[in-house]
Amino acid sequence: MSDILVRGVDPKVVKRLKARAKIHGRSLQKEAKAVLEQAAAQLSMDEARQLAENVRARFKGRQFSDSAALIREDRDR
Repeated sequence: MSDILVRGVDPKVVKRLKARAKIHGRSLQKEAKAVLEQAAAQLSMDEARQLAENVRARFKGRQFSDSAALIREDRDR
């Protein structure tokens, strides 16, 4: 596992992280790690756009039926 060092963190941010850590029953270090892991797991807007474009390209030219009638029929049962 790798280590990182973050310098110059605003004291208000550290205070907030400490409060979150207490709520979650974790150390400050474990809380910061959890926050970083969660942030890294989320797609950026550029990544999300690229993913959407890839899906659009895969289905380009295909025709899909309107599912509204099927949904309405299922609801009417």
